[in-house]
Amino acid sequence: MLNKVMRIIVICLALSLLFACASENVVSKSVDKSQPNILLILVDDMGYSDIGSFGGEIDTPNLDALAYNGTRFTNFHTASTCSPTRSMLLSGVDHHKAGLGNMLEELSPNQKDQPGYEGYLNDRVVTVATLLKDAGYFTTMSGKWHLGQGEGYRPSDRGFEDAFSLLVGGASHFGDMRPAYAPSPEIKAKYAENGTLLESLPDDFEYSSQYYVDRMITSLESRASREQPFFGYLSFTAPHWPLQAPAASIEKYKGNYADGYDVLLQQRLAKSKVLGVIPASANANNAPPAYKPWDQLGSERKQIEERAMEVYAAMIDEVDVQTGRLINYLKNSGELDNTVIIFMSDNGAEAHDLDETWDAKLFPAIRKVIDETHDFSLEAMGHPGSYVLYGHGWGRAGSPAFSLYKAFPTEGGTRVAAFAWNPRWVAKGKLRNELLSVKDITPTLLELAGVEHPGTSYKGKEVESMTGVSMLPVLSGSEALTDYSTRVLGAELFGKRAMRQGDWKIVHMPAPYSDEEWHLYDLESDLAESKNLAAVEPEKFQQLLGLWQEYYDENNIIIPDWVSGY
Repeated sequence: MLNKVMRIIVICLALSLLFACASENVVSKSVDKSQPNILLILVDDMGYSDIGSFGGEIDTPNLDALAYNGTRFTNFHTASTCSPTRSMLLSGVDHHKAGLGNMLEELSPNQKDQPGYEGYLNDRVVTVATLLKDAGYFTTMSGKWHLGQGEGYRPSDRGFEDAFSLLVGGASHFGDMRPAYAPSPEIKAKYAENGTLLESLPDDFEYSSQYYVDRMITSLESRASREQPFFGYLSFTAPHWPLQAPAASIEKYKGNYADGYDVLLQQRLAKSKVLGVIPASANANNAPPAYKPWDQLGSERKQIEERAMEVYAAMIDEVDVQTGRLINYLKNSGELDNTVIIFMSDNGAEAHDLDETWDAKLFPAIRKVIDETHDFSLEAMGHPGSYVLYGHGWGRAGSPAFSLYKAFPTEGGTRVAAFAWNPRWVAKGKLRNELLSVKDITPTLLELAGVEHPGTSYKGKEVESMTGVSMLPVLSGSEALTDYSTRVLGAELFGKRAMRQGDWKIVHMPAPYSDEEWHLYDLESDLAESKNLAAVEPEKFQQLLGLWQEYYDENNIIIPDWVSGY
């Protein structure tokens, strides 16, 4: 009798276990994991006020839903151009140590072959992708890399298990593989699939933003199990020049910008204040030297300018639409609520025109190829084979309260729209104004995943320790553990330099943008960096000069030899 009872008990336990396992399988998609998925979304050259949640008029409902329901960072800073930012983003280390002390394309003779100026992500840093992969994450990226083209320096060599990447800084957004700049018309933009260079793009590569998301979804579906957390790095090339977008998206914005960039600047400035992403007391930025008021343009020039902004808006719109597809995929797979999403631009708005970017005297071969192989007609603008930049006017409106734009250490070059979203790890509906850096992303992601950085040694090799700090207290809505009012951030690129401590900032820039002297600004009262207080606040000025010298020495900065007065 006892044996019979024991058999019944064993059978019942077995059935209970079976049903429990079946039930677990049914609800596995919504299991509360200890390690979150991580989705890092980077856009290229987006202005601070381009998306709706930061003051823009462009239709961005998917991004805005995440931003409004998450935490927006109103004082988040990057380098002033793309590859230096990306090196810090993925390492937590200053770009002067990570290999991008200057962009590969801009290295001066005295910087070449010097440590920290390799022009690619060097071996002295370990990437967040590598560390998360070591911790059991599935690591995948899709989009722009720009951190090394040669074997050993592609995404698959730096921690990404699966990667589709544009290795260079820019290219046509369509499938023709035209590089954004090349000295010969035969050269193709370099793309790689898991480390292997591609001779042609897939047939379903219709537009960059569309294909990058397609490829990310395919990659996430390839995981052996959804129980394995993922780190996804989605790196759009939009809205980097040449400005191009699908015809239907461009048509959506036809006529929207007929009033011109001066009107747009005031509209965005007002909305940004209402949203609280800039102070209510903020003034419009000062016009840059090459700026021309809208009412001084001829009718033909206005048509071209208007069309350029229509194409640009369509590119931002496409980023939103394609991001929405990825969000829907995560929602339908039951993984969205366990995914921490961080969105940011790699620098401020691009605002140069074609003559400035590819001056015929400095880059004769490249400029010749651009001029001879592209269609510059009004009808072609934004379509395959066209070459469009959107210039000073729209660039100024892109960051209406900040001075200048991409390639400058002023607020317009380094302060970018950024936000985080997740219902568990990120506070809902918050604005945070702490001084934050792109270097903070890697330590934040590692802390989220419960992964330690190795410090100064990784697998027997000496590496740089991180200089960023975790933003997790800011994400969670608690008081920051770091005193951000006294935080120090230095910046240098192309010999243009800055040092920030809290709201105080010194900036040094060449003519015609400045007088090649250090200026001091109080950003609390002068966000546009228009009033030089160096003579009024001599003690603060000297203090910041001392901090700059410490930053310069610590990071072995080499000012380009073509910069005078240093």
